[in-house]
Amino acid sequence: QVQLVESGGGSVQAGGSLILACTASGLTFDSYAMGWFRQAPGKVREGVSCINWYGSTIYYADSVKGRFTTSRDNAQNTLYLQMNSLKPEDTAMYYCAVRAASGYCSGSWANAFEERGNYWGQGTQVTVSS
Repeated sequence: QVQLVESGGGSVQAGGSLILACTASGLTFDSYAMGWFRQAPGKVREGVSCINWYGSTIYYADSVKGRFTTSRDNAQNTLYLQMNSLKPEDTAMYYCAVRAASGYCSGSWANAFEERGNYWGQGTQVTVSS
């Protein structure tokens, strides 16, 4: 049974930083691409980043480029999201996901994770106050 558990969310003031972690079990972690997504109240879920199986290719949403960094530790089955220079508009529930069909990200990576057969965590809340 695949399980993804996010942690590290919380409340922070604008300009602050947080590190999210996603620990995976029940799968061969280093075989799959992983992603971070977020959903703010009343908005559709959006892709934040995608990292390939080896960690050598990472895609970011334009809204977080230069502020967020995604990494993975395959030995620890853990995915990370370092978030710096946080803005109130970063407030959302953050989810990690595994792309069960591939170890690679592509140009349309966000849509690929929304396909059937992928796995998602329960989310961790990030709130940024101005």
